[in-house]
Amino acid sequence: MDIQNVIREQVTGNPVVLYMKGTPQFPMCGFSATAVQILKNLGVTNLYSVNVLENEEIRSGIKEFANWPTIPQLYIKGEFVGGCDIMREMYENGELKTMLAEAGVK
Repeated sequence: MDIQNVIREQVTGNPVVLYMKGTPQFPMCGFSATAVQILKNLGVTNLYSVNVLENEEIRSGIKEFANWPTIPQLYIKGEFVGGCDIMREMYENGELKTMLAEAGVK
């Protein structure tokens, strides 16, 4: 199994993808909980989440895929958006809401 292809399929096959520790119902770290709350606040209902704690290959592979060292990681319409701090900043300035709207995501 080529983990990079698996990740690519997840990212491109779903409108909003969040690689996180835990699940949206039970986040396993504060950063993942914040990311989920931001997306809920923006009304995202079609979130595809991947619990990186369940698969070591995904956990290391996603960091390589985005060239981003931390979790969570958000993707919208196949594009890497960023981690928790970037999501928070984009949420506060309205940029994330605009990005989701332009992508037709709900």
